[in-house]
Amino acid sequence: MVHAQNVHHKSTFVLVHGAWHGGWCWQDVENNLEKKDYKVYSPTLTGLGERKHLINEKVNIDTHIKDIVNLIEMEDLHDVYLVGHSYAGAVIAGVADRIPERLHKLIFLDAMLVENGQSPISMQPDPVRKVQMENIRKKENFEPLAVSLFGVTNAKQVQWVEARVTPQPFGTFAQTLRLKNVYGNGLPLVYIACTDPQLPIMKEMADKVKVDKSLNWKYLEIATGHDAMLTEPAKLSEMLKGLVDSN
Repeated sequence: MVHAQNVHHKSTFVLVHGAWHGGWCWQDVENNLEKKDYKVYSPTLTGLGERKHLINEKVNIDTHIKDIVNLIEMEDLHDVYLVGHSYAGAVIAGVADRIPERLHKLIFLDAMLVENGQSPISMQPDPVRKVQMENIRKKENFEPLAVSLFGVTNAKQVQWVEARVTPQPFGTFAQTLRLKNVYGNGLPLVYIACTDPQLPIMKEMADKVKVDKSLNWKYLEIATGHDAMLTEPAKLSEMLKGLVDSN
């Protein structure tokens, strides 16, 4: 019966949230895609969201990569459109390194491009990195940033998001990503830049994609803040649907 049901579904999306967030941030996008009969999963990474009780000093990028690999394997998913927001750029790069045969396309939503030998913290400006390194030295988790930095400004939405963001496990920023294969592992790569307003570090990522001739990037922009899934869910949903291959 399960296989019979899957036949009726269009492509499958796995939506991976960024730092301090949880699967909850994809609610509107998930609903929009499911209304068009796409299969959608929006898991919460270990130690965050409704899984915040699992936070501990051993949680790192590898933990989060395993979260997504295990989901895809246990649900027997194939040809997955894997979307990673912000910090989750590191996560989906790791997933692609391990199970490329399960994936169809990698979509980086205003995401960190963490390559082999780098860590999320190594890519930060010096002042930010110094503060974060002190957190790591003390084994203190990273408290959520002001949601206004994510582009969330509507008062009601600010309240809703502030009630849900949780501390980020320090190990997820500290750990060095280890990739055995070329970045993206041969999969089609898409970068969606959030440009209004655009976070300085994400502008660096977007600019890198624009000039990178070694990989075949497709570059797109959406005129909203960093948390596009919250501030422009309809537009983002349409953009994601537009990235689904017709064949």
